[in-house]
Amino acid sequence: MAGSLVAGKPWRSLETFVRQNPELAVAAVLSAVVVLGSAYAFLRLRRPAGITFRRLLAGHDEIAVLMHPNPDPDAMAAAIGVAALADQLDVEATIQYPGQIRHQENRAFRTVLDLELDRVEHVTELAAESVVLVDHNEPRGFTGSDGVLPLAVVDHHPGDGAGEEFTDVRTDYGATASIVAEYFEDNGATPVPPDRHASETDGDYTLPTITATGLLYGILTDTKHLTVGASDADFKAASYLYPAVDQDRLDRIANPAVDAEVLEVKARAIAGREVEGSFAVADVGSVNNVDAIPQAADELIQLEGVTAVVVVGERDGTVHLSGRSRDDRVHMGKAIEEALEEVQNGSGGGHARMGGGRISPNLDAAGDEVEDAVDRDALEEELFRAMAGDV
Repeated sequence: MAGSLVAGKPWRSLETFVRQNPELAVAAVLSAVVVLGSAYAFLRLRRPAGITFRRLLAGHDEIAVLMHPNPDPDAMAAAIGVAALADQLDVEATIQYPGQIRHQENRAFRTVLDLELDRVEHVTELAAESVVLVDHNEPRGFTGSDGVLPLAVVDHHPGDGAGEEFTDVRTDYGATASIVAEYFEDNGATPVPPDRHASETDGDYTLPTITATGLLYGILTDTKHLTVGASDADFKAASYLYPAVDQDRLDRIANPAVDAEVLEVKARAIAGREVEGSFAVADVGSVNNVDAIPQAADELIQLEGVTAVVVVGERDGTVHLSGRSRDDRVHMGKAIEEALEEVQNGSGGGHARMGGGRISPNLDAAGDEVEDAVDRDALEEELFRAMAGDV
């Protein structure tokens, strides 16, 4: 009994205080609520993005992992990473893309890693209502894409797109694959070496060797083997992935057979280039393989004395542009965007070191192409002016 009386004294004192000072009591309660709310918000801000993303995925039965048109290794790597994480959460994930996979390196990536990728041409073909965008932040490239509100966005490109519940856009990272690799590390996933099985490893989550191999190659391609645009995070991600990488598969992806037309287009670009100072523009004319154009740009930028280059080519009436820069004065993405700003049906953009653009043909009401060819000489002049900062 004595113990009960002693224990009750603080509560009687608190009750007396509240009755005598109601305003102070209310203020104290509100302060406590604010402190607790701030502490919760602080903890959420400190929670690694990978854990937040994993919890988001776990709340869905199925997702569509959507890549940008004509996906490259970084896009495909990020997609298979998201799908691998979803699989460990018993979430059905379908990887989809608009456009085509034509570049020999991209085809080798898909074939060597034996990836299941579904092509989509219309919004109704999306495999799930919950869409996760990887390596781009605004859906594009298929009919009805402008009506898609993605559940989540994971990207390293600048842009205004966002996910309804999750947005992770890190423009200081060299590759989206680095972000996805970090998600696995955030969740304590154990890298699984090629000669071991996931069941032999400890922990709730694993990083499969196929996924690790793809993610590392995605990082290497988007950072020129960690030499251009790579951040500290990219190096850390590569180090984390390395123990699970299948070296044989990596080599097979990196050294695919080269299409004969690619070599021919490279030769045309080198022989037909126009040069002003340290800038070069090459018009390679008509091509069957559009991916030969960026590969020609990669070749030209290696030439001594050339610090910025744009290669122009045409396929089925559409003019394609691909640019490269190793000149701090030239932001290639902005240069191509500005050069095409006044061109009808023209659009472009990209990073400081890499950019691209296209000029679609004019069509009449029946959908037939109107004879209104792009003035390629005027386009060349605009490109030189844009690279020189005169637009």
